[in-house]
Amino acid sequence: MHLGKTLALVGESGCGKTMTALSIMRILPTPPALHPEGEVLYRGQNLLALSEKEMRRIRGGRIAMIFQDPVSALNPVYTIGSQLVEVAELHLGLYGDEAVNRAVKALKEVGIASPESRLYDYPHQMSGGMKQRVMIAMALMCEPDILIADEPTTALDVTIQAQVLDLMRELQKRKGMAVLLITHDMGVVAEMADDVIVMYAAQAVERGTVTEIFDHMSHPYTRGLFKSRPDPKKPQGELQAIKGTVPSITHYPHGCRFHPRCPFIMDKCRHGEVPDFTLEPGSKHQAKCWLYDGSLESSEKLCAE
Repeated sequence: MHLGKTLALVGESGCGKTMTALSIMRILPTPPALHPEGEVLYRGQNLLALSEKEMRRIRGGRIAMIFQDPVSALNPVYTIGSQLVEVAELHLGLYGDEAVNRAVKALKEVGIASPESRLYDYPHQMSGGMKQRVMIAMALMCEPDILIADEPTTALDVTIQAQVLDLMRELQKRKGMAVLLITHDMGVVAEMADDVIVMYAAQAVERGTVTEIFDHMSHPYTRGLFKSRPDPKKPQGELQAIKGTVPSITHYPHGCRFHPRCPFIMDKCRHGEVPDFTLEPGSKHQAKCWLYDGSLESSEKLCAE
């Protein structure tokens, strides 16, 4: 991710999008979750190697997250103001009137009218769109370098969705932060993203710029994902679903994890790790698929589609 840019993480429910975000924030419950492996690099630091005390300084301050459901993310027994003031105290070192003024400013920035009086509201006194704006205000109070937005518009109606996306785009432009947008809505991806990672069964199966993904979708799963969208040209109610079901997290297939559902399956797809193939020299576009290994068998499969 780069400052001022939006990376979209897309895929069907259960593919690991939210778990990826929670791993970055180091808020996965362990157990039952396993301890994350590898590296998560932020400004030269591996977040997975930091102590919990060091991580608390970054979490919510330098890296903030908007959760999928604002109803469950906000504490129902505390006022909006007390929850915002707590963020100002923990991460900005502000107390008393300074903390209250910073909370009011945050609500103004996300377009909430009469923010001084709204500080005394409880979450149940606000609509879904208002609660989502409060979550965005809370995430942006510390002006983070990275904002993780997990399905930020899922629970909202279409009009409020557009308002929230416009707000995120405006605040990103003004503050220059990087955004990790988690979604399964391709319309939101087309509107918001600079780069895209497509996930399937806890793996990134294709990545590239938003133009590369939309104009030259390459992995069979990505193609199936796009074809399964509603299309006004099709008969009403007709959807082209991907055959089969998502594998259980405890029984991933050997080889390519998508091969039991893939229309291009070859014998080599059933064994071993699948590498990432770069589709055009010098481009960001990569696909984890044997169709692009340059072999005669793969070329014939591509030509036959």
